[in-house]
Amino acid sequence: MATNEVLTTIKKRRSIRSFKADQITAEELQTVLEAGIYAPSAGNQQLWHFTVIQDKQLLERLNVSAKAGAARIDDEHIQKIAKNEKFNIYYGAPTVVLISGKEDGMAIEADCAAATQNILLAAESIGLGACWVNLTLFALGGEQGEQYKQQLGVPAGYKSFSSVALGYKKIEVVNAPTRKENVINYV
Repeated sequence: MATNEVLTTIKKRRSIRSFKADQITAEELQTVLEAGIYAPSAGNQQLWHFTVIQDKQLLERLNVSAKAGAARIDDEHIQKIAKNEKFNIYYGAPTVVLISGKEDGMAIEADCAAATQNILLAAESIGLGACWVNLTLFALGGEQGEQYKQQLGVPAGYKSFSSVALGYKKIEVVNAPTRKENVINYV
């Protein structure tokens, strides 16, 4: 089977849930953001917006609000992690990138998912750890949601779809879980 640097990065990337406290460099941050900007978008509209959060106090407030919102969801697994006082939705990452998109975009949820994946792959390619975190959406959809959106500079008419925790890996994950079989159909 063919292989190259991109395919190796795709197969090597894992969700990292243990970060060092050290902040990533401005150059590393720009590299992953540029990868997000170069994601495909419907009609090449590029209707996304990226918010970089590096304020520890704000990240902790988002963590608390997200867990409060998640605790009200009718899902046993979500409730369990939401009620765990020691659990941090960002796993201690020093940087979080919030990915939002213009609500009336042609296929904005897919566009933002593509940008998120590009950010994840770029992070892995330069040795950073990253984790796709959807729990942030509970904070933005909660009682303080509008305040958070204003504080974060999310443009009017934009909806947040995901966030990515970024930082230096505490440990290197090496083994990929076995991939499911029989997920391809040829016609």
